[in-house]
Amino acid sequence: MSPAPRHGRGRYDVIVVGAGLSGSLVAKELGDKGWRVLVLEAGTGTLDTWPGHLDALDTFYGALAKVPNSPYRPNAAAPSPDVLDLTGLPSGGYRAHGYFVQQGPLPYATDYLRARGGTVLHWLGLTPRMHPEDFRTRRAYGYGRDWPLGYDDLEPHYRAAERALGVAGNAAEQAAAIGLPFPDGYVYPMHEIPRSYVDDVFAARLDGATVREAPGAPGTTLRVVGTPHARNSTPDRRYDGGLGYRPAGAAGLPNYGERCVGNASCVPICPVQAKYTPLKTQAAWDRRRVRLLTHAVVSRVLADGNGRALGVEYQEYEDPATPVATTRTAEADVVVLAAHAVENARLLLVSRLAGHSDQVGRNLMDHPVLLGWGLAGHPVGPFRGPASTAGLESFRTGPARRERAPFRIEISNWGWGWPTGSPGSDVARLLGIGADSAQPRGKGVFGARLRAALGEEIGRQVSVQFLMEQEAEERNRVTVDPRHRDRLGNPRPVITYDLSDRVKRGMAAARTVSGEIFRLLGAEDRTAYAPGPLSPGHFRFEGRGFTFNGAGHGGGTHIMGTSRGTSVVDAWQRCWDHPNLYAVGCGSMPSMGTSNPSLTMAALALRSSERIHRDLTEAHRPAAVGPPGAAPAADGRKEGRA
Repeated sequence: MSPAPRHGRGRYDVIVVGAGLSGSLVAKELGDKGWRVLVLEAGTGTLDTWPGHLDALDTFYGALAKVPNSPYRPNAAAPSPDVLDLTGLPSGGYRAHGYFVQQGPLPYATDYLRARGGTVLHWLGLTPRMHPEDFRTRRAYGYGRDWPLGYDDLEPHYRAAERALGVAGNAAEQAAAIGLPFPDGYVYPMHEIPRSYVDDVFAARLDGATVREAPGAPGTTLRVVGTPHARNSTPDRRYDGGLGYRPAGAAGLPNYGERCVGNASCVPICPVQAKYTPLKTQAAWDRRRVRLLTHAVVSRVLADGNGRALGVEYQEYEDPATPVATTRTAEADVVVLAAHAVENARLLLVSRLAGHSDQVGRNLMDHPVLLGWGLAGHPVGPFRGPASTAGLESFRTGPARRERAPFRIEISNWGWGWPTGSPGSDVARLLGIGADSAQPRGKGVFGARLRAALGEEIGRQVSVQFLMEQEAEERNRVTVDPRHRDRLGNPRPVITYDLSDRVKRGMAAARTVSGEIFRLLGAEDRTAYAPGPLSPGHFRFEGRGFTFNGAGHGGGTHIMGTSRGTSVVDAWQRCWDHPNLYAVGCGSMPSMGTSNPSLTMAALALRSSERIHRDLTEAHRPAAVGPPGAAPAADGRKEGRA
């Protein structure tokens, strides 16, 4: 075994930039194979202990706005974009402040988190697989970009990711209802998260019903389908040939959080940590091989004149509130950027690397979300966790994809929490407190009347979330501008973003479907889109108003392809221009597909880890000494490695 180098110094086999989902998985895989890995995390690392977790919970409970980043303390040295950075204008349009410099026609309304654990600390926890069609939309439907690999190539890594994250689901239902291929007899590590009562109400009225997304359009048959989760449920004894599965407990308190108990605040933070976070993967790192350094902002990737990455330059700071940093360097045989789609692109641009195709930073994507909300005729029991346990998957595939963006529909368990900020907004309204703090307070109701009014309305709230596939467009991009810098002097991301007419047509179809769903439910449709301070994503299309939200699914920016001339990374997420520089994560995706992307991102990271291991093995293969023509050793790994 090779000795691990001293803290933050020396030469490593691999440097991983970012301790989020992809970075944590890559470090785990390579550390287990005996490689010395240095993980550099720009943010702080207080959440891996139980007291740190409790502090984040208290921060969340005390936050006025319960948004994704609200449990996590601001960090001036490694700032993160926040959904509260955007404000809608009274007559349409938006104003942006915060980390992003936004200059597009529409706002990029998605956020992420720079901290140990990354954005997956506040994710929804849904882990559906992409549909096989999602990998070949250009060939099948004439739009977007095809992936350089297909579903079958990624399928073994999907299974590996489902093990690594601890996925609960029903594979037989996913195959029958969506058409996802699984190996014969495959089951997820854990049984599916039980459906909510809201799901049952939807299923009773919608299963087998047909709706049309436009007059004269073909009918689409609805079916409520359970959604796979990276969230602890009951282990399936049939998993892994009958060996079963042991759920991972909380970081810092391993015997806690082994089952989801239905908390209604698991986005942005699961109180019991039944939801997967990368902190669970990090707890399983081989500490002899994997070293984590937080408070380390990578400012540049270093490369030689032949295009080989040499290492990174990073800024080490102590106090996140008053950032003063010391610049250091670290060297490695392989550098892996796993810092989020936007941060990966920013680093490549600042370092002036991987630029042959002129695609770095371009093709920025998300799953723009359209919301619909209504008031049921009877109580439906909202506000129990998780946020969504089932959806409607019928609009992900089919010929309509030629004309408009496909979408999947999440059934929300949390009433109007996302559309209107309920239940806090309901309480404020009934107390006479309006959205505009400059206006005088109105007449409110109190006591028994207040409780009765809240019970009457909140218990009947239903809502649906339409996640639109967004295709890659070069005009949507991340750039850097030396005039815009953060507190450490690093260029901030400059964002240009818009929605295509294809996406807008998809939203128009979704709005019609939303109305049909509420009609079938017998619910009063309360959906309304109007410009205003809470609607920065408002726009008009073909005479109608719409408001979209960000999904937190940042993608594109170092896009994957088959050619150095048209893409940034190859099918292994390895930069075409730099054979030992990898850029992993959703930034590599040629399309966002019709599923939440985290599971696919994890599968890609595991697949890249295999390639990196082979690269390192080859690089460390001893020189053959012997007679000419002698065969090389079967295993050329460096002596002493596991």
